[in-house]
Amino acid sequence: MRRPALFIAALAMALAPVLADARPGGGGSLGSRGSRTYSAPPSTNTAPSTARPMERTMDTPRAAAPVGQQAARAGSGQPNPGGSFLTRSPFMAGMMGGLIGVGLGGLLFGHGMFGGFSGFASILGLLLQIGLIVLIVRFAIGWFRRRQEAQQPALAGMPRGMERQAMDDGRGPLGGSGGGGAPSAAIQVTPADFTAFETTLKVVNEAWSKQDENAMRGVATPEMLRYFGDDLADLARRGLRNETSDVKLEQGDLAEGWREGSREFATVAMRFSQIDVTRRISDGVVVEGDPTRRTEAVELWTFVRVQGGPWMLSAIQQTD
Repeated sequence: MRRPALFIAALAMALAPVLADARPGGGGSLGSRGSRTYSAPPSTNTAPSTARPMERTMDTPRAAAPVGQQAARAGSGQPNPGGSFLTRSPFMAGMMGGLIGVGLGGLLFGHGMFGGFSGFASILGLLLQIGLIVLIVRFAIGWFRRRQEAQQPALAGMPRGMERQAMDDGRGPLGGSGGGGAPSAAIQVTPADFTAFETTLKVVNEAWSKQDENAMRGVATPEMLRYFGDDLADLARRGLRNETSDVKLEQGDLAEGWREGSREFATVAMRFSQIDVTRRISDGVVVEGDPTRRTEAVELWTFVRVQGGPWMLSAIQQTD
């Protein structure tokens, strides 16, 4: 008779960590923060601990690609676009060194820098030699330049302003924000913005409890909507349903706010309390949480808006 009881207890212990994080976001870090997806937000009074890295995101760390390409060139011996031409061209450095050596040798042996010359024929021969050297140098410079340009990525051929714009405008699928742009000036976040952030916190939790994805669509990016839908479906497959109610924002402050092209981002640290329970769909029995006890959570929520439009939830991060 003890074996079924032990089995049920072991199963409950195995499911406990999963069910305890059944609230919106699954207790993980997910979503996109534009060019700062792979950077930790600054700590705040509300969230003094470091934010956990993104575990689910549609962004790719494209901003770090040029550094990786430079490191790969350094390790493989390929020419580095930086530095002087002679540094990037061992052949030309050797040839120029040889010519200078020959000239210095002529000086040491008393023949002059060019071996001495008399008459018009010697001057003409010298000019021909100099012209030939100039042609060789120009040909070598053109050849090495074409070779280096062929090794650069496609964006390298654009003017610098267009290259920056092309990276800023790149967005991931389903509303992901890309991760390759370069942030510009900081933005001012007003009291009305903070009110919108608190309202989104409550709307997301209410829609989550009702499994109302249409309500979430009005306050979250398509990327976040997909994660919420996947998590709800996963709970349903296990015959469970999570409910969060009576959500109250206890404390909140701005971690950072910035602009990328036409988009504005704001990452806000929020400490909130709520009733968080997980029920069995078949009979409504509570399998995790206490309907009479409030629990607290501290999370970093990132919001994005385009050209003054409404703020949309684009990321949720946990703190260590």
